Amino acid sequence: MQYDRTDARILEIVQKNNRLTSEIIGELAGLSATACQRRLKRLRSEGIIEADVSIVSAKAVGRPIQMLVLVSLERERADIIDRFKKAIKSSAEVVNGFYVTGDADFVLYITARTMEDYEQFTRRFFYENPDIKGFKTMVVMDRVKAGFAIPVEVPHEV
Repeated sequence: MQYDRTDARILEIVQKNNRLTSEIIGELAGLSATACQRRLKRLRSEGIIEADVSIVSAKAVGRPIQMLVLVSLERERADIIDRFKKAIKSSAEVVNGFYVTGDADFVLYITARTMEDYEQFTRRFFYENPDIKGFKTMVVMDRVKAGFAIPVEVPHEV
């Protein structure tokens, strides 16, 4: 996956606002709308742009309880890890999931309507899963920053 200086500029622009038209993105990146559309299509097909999403307020949609959960597996075996990854992907409550190094095997960002709902989720998702050794829940007091923007390195021209 390679990109050039112009692609890097496009990536910076769409990470801030992906609702801009190709005309506006092209103008900001110094391209025609058609050239901009071509580049965006390539960036998406090569997986450099993984998704175009909107960040929704959990509170506004009735899920004000937010948690970060550290999960430890009973054993680190490929089949157990793959099974848990599949469970994460199929759970609506799990907004983000990360397979990590350190004290835990996974870090999950979970939302819930109430603490009672979260307790029911833990029973279903953690306690009934024999592959889970344990989990620790940290309740989010305040979301200070929300986003997916990644600093884009400008490639060195040769």
